[in-house]
Amino acid sequence: MIASPKAGRFFTPGNGPSASSGTRRAAGGAPLSSMDRARRLARIRRLAWLLDAAVKVPGTKFRFGLNSVVGAAPGVGDAAMAAVSLYIVYEAYQLGLPKQQIARMVGNVAVEAVAGSVPILGDLFDAAFKANLRNIALIDAHVGPEGRA
Repeated sequence: MIASPKAGRFFTPGNGPSASSGTRRAAGGAPLSSMDRARRLARIRRLAWLLDAAVKVPGTKFRFGLNSVVGAAPGVGDAAMAAVSLYIVYEAYQLGLPKQQIARMVGNVAVEAVAGSVPILGDLFDAAFKANLRNIALIDAHVGPEGRA
């Protein structure tokens, strides 16, 4: 038996945190119910949409979100939006995405933050790149649109 970080819990070789019992676990080890997974996914999907696609430009198919607007503020805007975008990455980690997917998501946020820091052109890049919606697509590719892993 192996002692877990939480006192009083022991794992045997077939039931430990790495055992594939079909129940995904949050990073802290507590199992995520399907309802909790669904709520998390709905919350981060809404956030990504708000950040990247909340406003439609009339007469076009082009959409932009708060990331483009707040990111226009020199210096602080892109840093603040990168921090909010990293929350989506954190939730993906909590949902149990593999490290490779998490690294790719962090890369998307980094590209958007660095490119977005360039005045004017960076803001246009922010509006077109949509790192948060890309990250939601990565999450959906892993857990599926219904949130099943």
